[in-house]
Amino acid sequence: MGVAVDVSVSGRVQGVAFRAYAEQEARRLGVTGWVRNEPDGSVAGHFEGDREAVDALVDWCRRGPRTAHVSHVAAREGATTGATRFEIRY
Repeated sequence: MGVAVDVSVSGRVQGVAFRAYAEQEARRLGVTGWVRNEPDGSVAGHFEGDREAVDALVDWCRRGPRTAHVSHVAAREGATTGATRFEIRY
């Protein structure tokens, strides 16, 4: 049974390829959903999949790519949407 988690990642996370690396990591882990930049400078995401894979992607968000500086990650359980792929939203 799959789970869903919604995340908000704060810090220096825009302009550092955070979304592209998150998409790469999600695909590696087999997680579906999306990631997007928010007007306040944060990055939001919705992750679906097996608990272990989703948790691993949330953990990755706590570090991000090496060019990012993550100061905070808020994660909460979300509702599954049946997403079949992972995408960057604009």
